[in-house]
Amino acid sequence: MKTTLCILASVLLLFAVAAEVKAQADAPDAFVQQRKQLAHRKRRIIFNNDGNEVIYFPKNLPVTVENVLARRTTPLLGTHVDTIFYCPISSGFGYFTHNTKVGSVLEHTWGDLGINITRPLIDQGTDALKMIVDFGRANGIEVFFSMRMNDTHDGAHTPEKPYPLFPPLKAKRPDLLMGTIQNRPKHGQWSAMDYTHPEVRDLAFRFFEEVCQNYDVDGIELDFWRHLVYFKSVAWGGTASDAEREMMTDLLRRIRRMADAEGRKRGRPILIAVRVPDSVEYSRMVGLDIERWLAEDLVDLMVATCYFQLNPWEYIVALGHKYGVPVYPSLSETRVRSEGRYRRGSQESYRARAARVWQSGADGIYLFNFFNVTAPMLREIGDPKLLAKLDKTYFVNVRDYSPELYVTGGSRHQNLTVLNPSRPLSMQDGQPVTVPLYLGERVPPAPDAVPQVKLCLLIPTARSPRVRLNGTALPEGELVDGWWEYRVPITAIKEGANEVEVAMASPQEVGAGEPGWDVVWTADAKPTTPWATDRARRNTALELKDGALLIADRGSEPGDYMHCVYAWNARPDRESVAEFEAKVISGISYVIFSNGVAMERLRLTPDGITLTHTGLKHAVDTTDRFHTYRLAIQGNDLKVYVDGKLALDASGRFTTAAPGGHNSFQFGAANSPEQGEALWRSVRLRTGATSLFDVVMTFDYP
Repeated sequence: MKTTLCILASVLLLFAVAAEVKAQADAPDAFVQQRKQLAHRKRRIIFNNDGNEVIYFPKNLPVTVENVLARRTTPLLGTHVDTIFYCPISSGFGYFTHNTKVGSVLEHTWGDLGINITRPLIDQGTDALKMIVDFGRANGIEVFFSMRMNDTHDGAHTPEKPYPLFPPLKAKRPDLLMGTIQNRPKHGQWSAMDYTHPEVRDLAFRFFEEVCQNYDVDGIELDFWRHLVYFKSVAWGGTASDAEREMMTDLLRRIRRMADAEGRKRGRPILIAVRVPDSVEYSRMVGLDIERWLAEDLVDLMVATCYFQLNPWEYIVALGHKYGVPVYPSLSETRVRSEGRYRRGSQESYRARAARVWQSGADGIYLFNFFNVTAPMLREIGDPKLLAKLDKTYFVNVRDYSPELYVTGGSRHQNLTVLNPSRPLSMQDGQPVTVPLYLGERVPPAPDAVPQVKLCLLIPTARSPRVRLNGTALPEGELVDGWWEYRVPITAIKEGANEVEVAMASPQEVGAGEPGWDVVWTADAKPTTPWATDRARRNTALELKDGALLIADRGSEPGDYMHCVYAWNARPDRESVAEFEAKVISGISYVIFSNGVAMERLRLTPDGITLTHTGLKHAVDTTDRFHTYRLAIQGNDLKVYVDGKLALDASGRFTTAAPGGHNSFQFGAANSPEQGEALWRSVRLRTGATSLFDVVMTFDYP
């Protein structure tokens, strides 16, 4: 009997132990719960600091932590910035300004923008990352280590002119790169690391592991947007395979296991953030299986977009929230040129972009390449209620890059209209064009804050276009400084997506005094919007001189060139004509033209003109006086006239593919390694199409 009771007690004990084990297994892991809670803490603004204040530190300041923090960090106190993502350069994959043993410490100074104080900080017992972490701890600000997973600013590297951020790893292991200086891939830079190599993925893992072991960071960010090519198959024109996507997913798994293990050791989770495209399918094309990452709990925060936006914000917000992951749309700096009156980089524009983010249901705002840490907007855009009563300026789009930049066929995932002075919409045969404009305004507005609203169109026409907003016809517009402006009744506005329909009231009438030309520029003034010009540099010139425009490139450094660009919307099935007056002074100047399918360069030198892609040449003294040059393109045919006489006949030879579908006419001086100067007196363009260059809506509150 006693034996039986002992056996029964043992069985009951085993059942109890098994039940307890099962209960523990079924109960949520307390550490994972804590990680989930931390992932959903309030982050009004995540501020990405790319760490340049360390490598371009003023020569006249003492090297102290206080002086470094004063550049981009201390002024954030009291703003809506709750989190700093700090990137200690990681340019070129492997160069860092923190005290790394796995990578290479970036110590050298170059140029005249300042000195690199990486080593002096390390000698003081700190470094670029540690000082930010310490600042965050002292001030209640969350700090993530951010690594650019494949930064390729170093694509400008050459043996003759070494790029300062080209890391030793790439010089030592060129076999790990996408290509060579002489053999460049179709997408991305030749200097990108090819993640098909296990050594590359292992190094990326070890970079993060070292930081998680040595720094008290709140999290780590895998910034896949800098830059978005990871596999040679994609770089050379294909799309990522299942096997390649699995390679990247497995890297995420390794990083998750490591981050959780290190977090458990210290008693506080290390969060994982990723910055990725705002499209599941586009991401898969380049090798990033972001929905799988979310489903496998490999990601705690998701940041979306950089160079381009593919979908309304609601798309990526819904995706993240489906898996319980907070989403932070990235408001990167604009790269649209020649904006004129309405600027995408203005405070009013950032307010509008932020209002749209909050309206979409996103969890906060991520700022990238924004360095004005004293800007008033940092105390505005993190509060939707405050934003609701502030002036705003909305644009159809702010960024200006094509999805084809990183993968062939990527544009099929472009679900948002792209419209700006560099990429206008063509209005053919008087047919209306409908443009979606997303607004983040409250409708109806608060009674005490009813704004005045204007719709503004940049379109070269002498008569007011007909405009309808969400089906409501707007009164006739007023031409103000080249923009057609329309008063908008507040009742015509919707929250979110709005439809702007634009139609010409009659065939285009050009007020430039020469019928038949769509665009006429003369050297009475420098080209202005919708013309765009390259950024002025020390070795370039764009100045009016003796009744002409002098355009000069007198340097050979990267970025030394100067051109004026007009997005002319030429069509291959119609004849497009460009006529210009020019006088060469010295060196090399260019006229570059494309029609969305093909492109060519007309090279002007003192002894003649050359079509660079066909090799056709014509001898003429281009320096003796102003000559009139005329280009005519249609289909594959191209002809060039000088002073009314046919000089170059490239019929059937206008076939060089236009990169990225470029469709523009531009004139100017040389390129980075070349020099040249010329005077330009006039440009006339004809494509037979009217171009809608911009649609803007402004809200002015009382």
